[in-house]
Amino acid sequence: MSNKLYAPIILLLVLAFLIGPFIIIIAASLSAGETLSFPPQGLSLRWVIKVFEVESFRASFGISMFLAIGGTIAALILGIPASYALSRYKVPGAETIRTIVSSPIIVPGIIVGLALLRYFVVPFNFGILFALFLAHTALILPYAVRVVSASLTNLRSDIEEAAVLLGCSRVGAFFRVVMPNIRGGILAAFILGFVTSFNQVPVSLFLSGPGVRTLPIDMLSYMEITYDPSVAALSALLAFMSLGIVFLAERFLGFSRYV
Repeated sequence: MSNKLYAPIILLLVLAFLIGPFIIIIAASLSAGETLSFPPQGLSLRWVIKVFEVESFRASFGISMFLAIGGTIAALILGIPASYALSRYKVPGAETIRTIVSSPIIVPGIIVGLALLRYFVVPFNFGILFALFLAHTALILPYAVRVVSASLTNLRSDIEEAAVLLGCSRVGAFFRVVMPNIRGGILAAFILGFVTSFNQVPVSLFLSGPGVRTLPIDMLSYMEITYDPSVAALSALLAFMSLGIVFLAERFLGFSRYV
């Protein structure tokens, strides 16, 4: 009886812990005051409107979207064939390859960023945007390989073999049989990679330069100069954007049916 009594209380505490910061950010973004504070000093949409008026926010948002979408697509282009090879064939040193591919998420981001800057960007004189693109692709690749590999493991290989026995080529069987059956995993990898790239801070902090900054880095720089609620408003908008992406994925692609 006591367990039934405490269970709802524990659930409410967990929900408050998870949702509480989000509610605080939304409330702070609607403040009518001049500085970021909670509880809000009145209610106003002025800071939400100001987000769209700040030129640096618009520019860095475009860069972050390019890196998140482009880096995720590049990681999937590299990760899907790699996952297929590791899942379907006996590749020499497969475990070593998996460890190397997973290294960007094992090693702290600040070390990855410093290593990329010291040993790739500076010696080869890469452009800032190109260096950021390579770094974000490398960071997303482990997620693509892991998620797609899990989907391929759950897909019976004899289904693909049946297609080959019926006259389909290996390439045709891959695109006509394997890809449709792992689309849930590919979608999950895309969403996970997009969110990871868009919110990336340590690596982007080392590789950003004059005129080329991702949105999280621009928000940090903005808060060093100005402490108004516009950053809270932007954070709330980004949270709603993330929720919207997941909702659209579920609504139109049936995400929950495949994962």
